[in-house]
Amino acid sequence: MAAHNELGEKGEKIAIDFLLKKGYVILEKNYRYLKAEVDIIAKIENTLAVIEVKTRSTDYFGNPEEFVNPKKIKLLLSAIDYYVTEKDLDVDVRFDIIAIIEQNTSTKIKHLEDAFLHF
Repeated sequence: MAAHNELGEKGEKIAIDFLLKKGYVILEKNYRYLKAEVDIIAKIENTLAVIEVKTRSTDYFGNPEEFVNPKKIKLLLSAIDYYVTEKDLDVDVRFDIIAIIEQNTSTKIKHLEDAFLHF
């Protein structure tokens, strides 16, 4: 497996542990719909949190959250629209980004709630 894929998988595990400690219930990991993949679908109270995890080994080229582009946002929106309809859910939906920088023995985690409001 390529090093960036391993880093991505490690980042998702870090994000899940982080969310569980904050009281989230993980509903799905790597949920796929058509061309979209949602890293994590979690629930906290009556809110469905759709979480994109971005992990980098450095912020030299920019912060991890800056790599979520409009095309990815559009794919996530369509996937969650389908998911909520398919599961017949009556919940508020929020789109978050968990940005992780994993360097040597240091891990920095930034949880941006309602992240797409800032794009």
